[in-house]
Amino acid sequence: MFLSKLDSLDNALKLIDDNQQLMDVEEIPLDKAHKRVLAEDIIAYHNSPPFDKSAMDGFALKGESTFGASQSQPKTLKIVDAIGAGDFCDKTINEGEAIVIATGAPVPDGADAVLMKEYTTTDGDELTIYSQVTPGENVSPKAEDIKKGDQILSKDTFIRYQEMGLIASAGYDSVKVYKKPNVKLIITGNELVEPTKEEIDKAKIINSNQYTIKAMVEDAGANISISHAGDTFDEVRQEVLKASEEYDVIMTTGGTAISKGDVVLDVVDDLGEILFHGVSIRPGKPIGAGIINGKMIFTFSGQPVAAMSQFDIFARKFLFNMQGRDFDFHIVKRQAQLKIPSQLGRTDFIRAFSDDESARHILNRGSGIIRSMVEANSYIIIDENDEGYQKGDIVDVVFFNSLLW
Repeated sequence: MFLSKLDSLDNALKLIDDNQQLMDVEEIPLDKAHKRVLAEDIIAYHNSPPFDKSAMDGFALKGESTFGASQSQPKTLKIVDAIGAGDFCDKTINEGEAIVIATGAPVPDGADAVLMKEYTTTDGDELTIYSQVTPGENVSPKAEDIKKGDQILSKDTFIRYQEMGLIASAGYDSVKVYKKPNVKLIITGNELVEPTKEEIDKAKIINSNQYTIKAMVEDAGANISISHAGDTFDEVRQEVLKASEEYDVIMTTGGTAISKGDVVLDVVDDLGEILFHGVSIRPGKPIGAGIINGKMIFTFSGQPVAAMSQFDIFARKFLFNMQGRDFDFHIVKRQAQLKIPSQLGRTDFIRAFSDDESARHILNRGSGIIRSMVEANSYIIIDENDEGYQKGDIVDVVFFNSLLW
C-alpha cells in the first residue's frame, strides 16, 4: 500500500518521537565504556588529588624561605630528605629547609610551595636557590579536581576519553550504561548481487546498501545484523516477524516504491501498525515507519542515496535517543555559491560541499548517484516553506561529521 497523501516532515518526526524507546541498563567494566552513555550519576568515592601534591620535580619548602632570592642574590637552604612518587615523608619542613620532591609526590607538612629544580644547584645537602616562589605555587591542593561525595558526572553523559579518566579518578572500575540497540537490517530485492569483479548478469545490480547502512548504524552507536529477502510478501513477512522477536529495531531497504508493490509496507500493515508512509522530502519520499511487536521498523528506499538520507533524517536520532543521548541537527549558516531550486511544501536535503564560508550543492544528485554523497560533506536543508535560494543567499547547512556518534 502507498498513502497518496504525503506526510509533512515535522509530523513524521513527531510520530517517531511519540514512539521513542529507551534501552535497558547494563553494568560494564570501565575499560569498555568509551563512547557509551552513562545510565547513572557518578559520585566521587575519593578526593583527587587525595593530598597536596607536587606539580613538578623540584624542592618542597616554605615559600617564605625563598623570598628575596635571585640570580644576583641567591639563598642557601638545607636538604633534609627526598620523596619520590608513591612515597611519603613524615618530616615537617622548617624555615630554611627543603626536601627533594618528585612530580605527584605528597607535599610534606610545613611545606607550602615547590621550587623547580631548574632554579637551583646542589652541593651535598646544601641547596642554592636563584628564584623565589609564593606559598601555594607548584602545589596541586587536595581535592582540587574532585571532592569526595560530589556528583562529578550526570546520567546521560556521553563518555569520551576525558570522562574515562574522571570516572577512574572517582574510584569506579565499572559503570552503568545504556545497552547498545541491536538492529536488524533486511535487504530486499531479487535484483541484488554481492560485489564482484566479474561481469554482472543483465537486470542485476550490486548491493551497496548493506555496506552503507551497516556503517551508518555503527556510527550511531548500535550493533547490526544483516539478512536478505526476495520481493515476495511471504519472504519479507517471515524475516520481519523473526526480527521483531529478536531485535530492538528493524530496518529494511527496497520494496517501498509504488512500482515494487510496497511489499514491505504491506508486511508492516499485516504484522503491526504503519506510522507513516511517504513524506514530503527529497530525496527519500517513499520512507515509511511502523511498530511491530513494540519494535520500531524503518523502511528505507532501495536507492542508495535516498536510503542514506532517510537514515540521517529519521533513524539516526531514534538510535541516539535509545541510548540516552540527545541528537539534533547542528545547523550552521553558509552562503550559497549557486542558485538552488526547490518547491513549496517539500523539505529538501541537498548534497553539498561546504567550507567555512560557503556551500556549493552537487549538481548531479539523483537518488542513485552514490558518488554525489562521496563528493559532498554536508546537506543544505531547504525548508518546505521556501522555494529555493538564489546565489549569495544564506542557507542552512549540516556537516556530515556533525552526525557521527
